[in-house]
Amino acid sequence: MTEITQNTDNYQLVTKTVAGLEEVLAAEIRALGAKNVRLMHRAVLCEGNKEMMYRLNYNVRTGLKVLKPFKTFFARNEEQLYKGIQEIQWSDLLRTDQTFAIDAVVSGRVFTHSQYAALKTKDAIVDQFRDIFGIRPSVNTLNPDLRINLHIREDKVQVLFDSSGESLHKRGYRRQVDKAPMNEALAAGLIQLSGWKADSNFIDCMCGSGTIPIEAAMFAMKIPAGYYRKEWGFMKWPDYDEELWNKIKDEADSQICDFDHEIWASDRSAKAVDIAKGNINFAHLQHDIKVMKRDMEDLTPPEDKGIVIINPPYGDRLDEADIDEAYRNIGNTLKHNFQGFTVWLITDDAVALKNVGLKPKVKIPVWNGPLECRFVRFDIFEGKYNDMKKRESEQQDNAEE
Repeated sequence: MTEITQNTDNYQLVTKTVAGLEEVLAAEIRALGAKNVRLMHRAVLCEGNKEMMYRLNYNVRTGLKVLKPFKTFFARNEEQLYKGIQEIQWSDLLRTDQTFAIDAVVSGRVFTHSQYAALKTKDAIVDQFRDIFGIRPSVNTLNPDLRINLHIREDKVQVLFDSSGESLHKRGYRRQVDKAPMNEALAAGLIQLSGWKADSNFIDCMCGSGTIPIEAAMFAMKIPAGYYRKEWGFMKWPDYDEELWNKIKDEADSQICDFDHEIWASDRSAKAVDIAKGNINFAHLQHDIKVMKRDMEDLTPPEDKGIVIINPPYGDRLDEADIDEAYRNIGNTLKHNFQGFTVWLITDDAVALKNVGLKPKVKIPVWNGPLECRFVRFDIFEGKYNDMKKRESEQQDNAEE
């Protein structure tokens, strides 16, 4: 991990993201005014202060965690790790009636087990409290008051605090999910990777729980990513500035605007459509997203054209025998019903993708959870399908003559 330094006012914040979305996240962070933005693997570094940390937590759509660096030291064994952790005055950061958790990541030959490193760090913290107060704070891995990130690479130890708490992809609008729901941060990233500028219609023909169309509406209407959330990790920190936080929220919320085009969400599954409607209603977007139960091949899109983003069932969500046919149906429907549209599709199945019968113009690697995927673009030209069918018909007539 890149070295993280800290001074009194400014420090290098680490914002984690999904693999493949680093460039998108960096652009978001620059747009918020951050300086010295640098890409890492699954993360972006930037220089900032408490105000920037709050802005990132409330605004970035493709971020997962915003980490604040606290201490860097070197340790070549468990005793040195223990000592380095104990040099931190933990009672300035945590009360005995509060809880904490430790997320450890290790690499190299010095420390090889992340759980063991986390255990030694926990021991150093609770031993310090026992020595001073005779009691200790408890560990709570689900919803701690302070979540500590421990990064160890070879002998370099970095202690960072998780200012986000629950992952930022958990926006708060999703009340229910259908099977294999997409991560909200990934959905937001796909929308930005597509190049859509909220200047045309937007369609998701396999909407599932409604995540992609909801993220599209939030993007188009400039609804902040954290608009539906209630809690962040930094709210439990001793230096939480509620006045500053409310100022940042009010500034972002004041940018919310109307959207002049249409957003459609459809799915063949009645259950999925019901779930999507519930999530859309909870987000108060029922007047901004048109939801319908319909097979993709039966959908007649709006005449004004626009963009389509599809997250079709992957191999682990569909019987293998049906995958090729499903992708052939997608291709045929695109060629027949979606002429003039720009279509993006995410898949982890390169073999099945060939059954679409269209040549992708762009292929972007992204990760959907543990699955390495490709986000591909098809330009469906107007008249191409009909011209092809006409030529086929003429050739058949000539052969019969």
